Amino acid sequence: MHNAGLIEWIGNCAVNTKLVLSVCKGALLLAKAGLLDGLEATTHHGAIDLLREVAPRTRVSPEKRFIDNGKVIVSAGISAGIDMSLYVVARLLGDAEALKTAWYMEYDWKGIGR
Repeated sequence: MHNAGLIEWIGNCAVNTKLVLSVCKGALLLAKAGLLDGLEATTHHGAIDLLREVAPRTRVSPEKRFIDNGKVIVSAGISAGIDMSLYVVARLLGDAEALKTAWYMEYDWKGIGR
């Protein structure tokens, strides 16, 4: 989070990407890059206060497993990141593909967040 080169790289990459996703404390990196300004976000429960500090222009929602802001999608902890990832598969490729992916992973996903 304090690596200026990394934060600049994230910001530069985000300009030309269709989606920007973060899992767990990755939201702190997005916040430092200014990518969460004016958006809603979550992160690992142990970093909620830090996210509020680092991203004062972000509406922090600790009760949500993941949040879709359109281009920027963030998730709480690691298992929430799996739910978010399957949600993105469904968003891009359809529910059937997401369910097939979850089945292949042997992950009990029921379309959480949809």
